[in-house]
Amino acid sequence: MWNQARKPHGLLGLLLVVAFFLAAQFVGARRVSARAAAEATPQPTATPGDTGPWVVVMGGGNDHVNVRAGPSTRWAQIGVLVVGERVRALGRTPAGEWIKIVYPASHDGTGWVYAHVVRVEGGDLPVVEPPPTPTPQTTPTVDPTLAAQFLAPPQPTRLPTFTPPPPLVVPTFVEAAPSPVSRFPSALVILGLLGAGLLGMAVSFWQGR
Repeated sequence: MWNQARKPHGLLGLLLVVAFFLAAQFVGARRVSARAAAEATPQPTATPGDTGPWVVVMGGGNDHVNVRAGPSTRWAQIGVLVVGERVRALGRTPAGEWIKIVYPASHDGTGWVYAHVVRVEGGDLPVVEPPPTPTPQTTPTVDPTLAAQFLAPPQPTRLPTFTPPPPLVVPTFVEAAPSPVSRFPSALVILGLLGAGLLGMAVSFWQGR
């Protein structure tokens, strides 16, 4: 029973070990591919006659940084630099957020890196005018015929008509005259009852004889 209870825990531990191994392999493969891509691109190396300035890649928490065709994330990525790599710097933007570097893999031999992920060495960088922001090659347009199928013309709103209410009828109440109440003399009632009583006594007395 004890061995059977421990089997699920052993299986779970084995699965965790396999998952950790696969995750480590995936992270390692990404780092190797990034480093291989950077090493495959010919980069300038320091020579005794070069005085700089240079930039050293710090990474900012990553093992590589992106090299773009212009000083903005709107520009296309043209390559990467790995942490510790040292390349020649040509200048910086007026705000100092992007640095222009020598990058032979690009069409003009230059590229741009974000200033917060590199360190400048060998002197101050001159301010260079950044290229204009790239615009899309095609401007999306809306077909007016297609748009007209979804845009219904506004319908005029009819204002409500005012109907006057009917005249208010106030009921009138006529006080009825009190009907005459016929009064029967109570004395006659008393005399009748008294006579009936006397008559009954007389009949009883007569029968008792």
